[in-house]
Amino acid sequence: MKNFFSNLFGRNNDPESIISFDVIDSIYAYLYHESDNIEFKMKGIRDSVVVNLFTFPTSLDHEEGKAEIEKAGFKNAYEVLNELYKKIDIGVLTDEVMQQELEYDFIHFQFYSDPSTEMKKHFKYVLNNFIIFFCSTNSLETNNFKILYSSGHFFDYTKGLLDSKALDINNPENETQEIGIKDFKIVLQGICQYLNIEIPESIELPSQENLIEAEEVTVETFEEFINLVSRGNAEEKLLKKQSKKLFKDFQKETKEYHAKVEGHWAFFESIDCWNSDWKFDAENAEYFISEMIGHDLNFEYPEETYSHDLFPYIQTALEKLDLELMTYDTQGDNYLFFVANKDDVGRILQLSELTKIEVNQL
Repeated sequence: MKNFFSNLFGRNNDPESIISFDVIDSIYAYLYHESDNIEFKMKGIRDSVVVNLFTFPTSLDHEEGKAEIEKAGFKNAYEVLNELYKKIDIGVLTDEVMQQELEYDFIHFQFYSDPSTEMKKHFKYVLNNFIIFFCSTNSLETNNFKILYSSGHFFDYTKGLLDSKALDINNPENETQEIGIKDFKIVLQGICQYLNIEIPESIELPSQENLIEAEEVTVETFEEFINLVSRGNAEEKLLKKQSKKLFKDFQKETKEYHAKVEGHWAFFESIDCWNSDWKFDAENAEYFISEMIGHDLNFEYPEETYSHDLFPYIQTALEKLDLELMTYDTQGDNYLFFVANKDDVGRILQLSELTKIEVNQL
């Protein structure tokens, strides 16, 4: 194990930032001594946060890993590590050092972020990979770290690492990195809360919430969900009736698909929604969305554009009205669309996870 005694000169340890050596060091200590992987859910982050401790060459010392290394044009894992070190200005390993067969740890953080309004025209989410490598600055001891970043999927892990780029957290190169860095700060706070790691008082916390505390699901949870997805247009009597029924079904924890979603369909059919086959044209979209929002909606689109290819043009038109088209996940070959107020989308997605009523952004 590396010696992580602090050296105060030249460290990547901004006393006000949670992306600092002291915080990363504490997380590393847990991964090294307790468990080399963490997966948990937290407020403010879509889906699960996954954290893994990997080691060169051990983590690639298997048949698939060796095939990936050879495919990338390298002889061994140490040569791959040297390519990564070059990207982040860490001194490469000499042949003599490689022959000692030492191990070099790194941490891989992976989580999803919500894209910006403009980015939503092209994809539904941002995948963030933060890969932390340890190093020494003005010291013989490990006292610093460098970051590689990628927004791609690591289907070929070696290629994923090699395709990653050096990241300067104070100078992101693009909007994707900027969003990732902002959420990485929240993720680090969530990890510290999840692992009961004390965060130094000097650090400016990105959130004042308990990011781990689970929100209790009650009848009121379903009332809030119904109110938001109906844009406040559900009648009080319907709101109370449907929320009680949905909550009752939720408590049963029914596993059989058709029984589980029967109440969901009944609810959506009671509000303004559009049930469509997977294939539809712009005229259908304009007509039914106009019906849902109560006035005419027209949008421009290229000729011969149909179905899901129309989504970016629909969303651009709705955005001008501070609205967004969303869908209930039917798990089939059809769509069940509804329109939400844009400011409510984040909360709707949170409530979707809590209530197990699966709705998606488009």
